[in-house]
Amino acid sequence: MTRVAVLSAGSWGTAFALVLADAGCDVVLHARRPEIAEAVNGRGENPAYLPGIALPDTVKATTEAGLALAGADVAVLSIPSQSLRDNLAAWAPLIEPQTLVVSLMKGIELGTGRRMSEVIARSAGIDPARVAVLSGPNLAREIASRQPAAGVIACTDHDVARRLQTACRTPYFRPYTHTDVIGCELGGAVKNVIALAVGLAAGLGLGDNAKATLMTRGLAETTRLGAALGADPATFAGLAGLGDLTATCLSPLSRNRTFGEHLGRGLTIEQATAATGQTAEGVKSALSVLDLARRHRVEMPITELVVAVLQGSVTPGRAVAMLMTREPKAELYS
Repeated sequence: MTRVAVLSAGSWGTAFALVLADAGCDVVLHARRPEIAEAVNGRGENPAYLPGIALPDTVKATTEAGLALAGADVAVLSIPSQSLRDNLAAWAPLIEPQTLVVSLMKGIELGTGRRMSEVIARSAGIDPARVAVLSGPNLAREIASRQPAAGVIACTDHDVARRLQTACRTPYFRPYTHTDVIGCELGGAVKNVIALAVGLAAGLGLGDNAKATLMTRGLAETTRLGAALGADPATFAGLAGLGDLTATCLSPLSRNRTFGEHLGRGLTIEQATAATGQTAEGVKSALSVLDLARRHRVEMPITELVVAVLQGSVTPGRAVAMLMTREPKAELYS
């Protein structure tokens, strides 16, 4: 039986722990809060993040990262992206040489512009061929409810991706494999920013035409940046691109779309954060995505205006007007 450590016990980490257990793995969930670990072990539930979802008996929890990682064949990291480097300082010595590492995180590190797999490989000294990423239209609550979904496991070593595919395949979760780690990670990171834009539009009372336009042009921005970084443009037409973008922009379960909608209705950043309740990765990653685009001289007008709204230099309504009055161009990726 494959032994998997999942760090840590947020909504997506817990949902994926359930998937792994249903696929036949022995799972240890690392929870920072003792009351969560006690609830998982005592009641088979994570009431803080997935109330009402019964977890399989093969999911156990601990507050000790060392206990979770001891003897693990796979370590799954599911924490806010901007806290990854600090956490790895404590976790890296505990990750055993044979352990494969899977990132569920969708963000770009502030300051360095590095993708999460790059942070893992460099900070923890792990061979990039042992680091995989999982992306796709994966709303945690739906997957925890065992509703049909699919995802993409990307790794530069396709054999590793196939091993991980086997470890998490269930009747309701269909994982595909890929070797385009750059494309899969960028698709996951930038879609959060575009979902903020779609949420802003919804909060302003704009219609489906506006939302579809933001999604389509947002995908063009993502593809341009991906091409500049060496990704395969075709990746963005798949689950890690269009699929993830669609789910995150349209679902009321999406934190980023919800956060943007709160802003569009006039809430402040602080009020929107409190109302959303959980981390909306796009709020911090928007600036790092824009910095990355500027370094590579890639034009990303939607991302740029989302950053301006978050920084308070442009109102949501003004941002819409600025997008609509840009110089006309041919479509394609321009």
